[in-house]
Amino acid sequence: MMRSFVLPSTFLLTLVLMVGLFFFIRASVKDRTEELQWLSPQTEEAVLKKVEDYLTKRSYRLTALDKELDQVTFEGTVRPSVVLACFLTALMLTATLCLSLVFSILFPTVGLGFTVITVFSPVAGWFYWKRAQRPEQVRLKVESVASPADTNTQTLLTVTAHRDEITAMRPTLKTFGVIAS
Repeated sequence: MMRSFVLPSTFLLTLVLMVGLFFFIRASVKDRTEELQWLSPQTEEAVLKKVEDYLTKRSYRLTALDKELDQVTFEGTVRPSVVLACFLTALMLTATLCLSLVFSILFPTVGLGFTVITVFSPVAGWFYWKRAQRPEQVRLKVESVASPADTNTQTLLTVTAHRDEITAMRPTLKTFGVIAS
């Protein structure tokens, strides 16, 4: 009696894992834009110049300048990761191999013929590679704020960018004397 539930439950679990893998692969190219603010004792022009130099070195180019909002927009192309493309392909290969083994147990007349579905595993890496290479924008907003504790004005830098770009920017901004708020 108990043995009759083993194969269908294994098949169901494998299908659930395949659905999870599908959403994991889809999420690998999802836009992850965040906004973060930094305070600096330097002037607006000095902070903007340093961040502009940093972004230019990272192959971003100035695309828009809005003087009314004190906002500058830079754009650059994000390159896909070879390691992540290979990792997603390997995950898909493992998943399709597991699914083919479950199918071969459920339908013994076909046998290992179901391993043919493993040829679809490079589709995961291809999907990531095509969708991950896209233009990314970094928006900078610089404004002066008066500190209530003293008479000095500080510069508030608001960065709206991809999470990875903000992470890469943190150490550089600390060397500029910019402190995360």
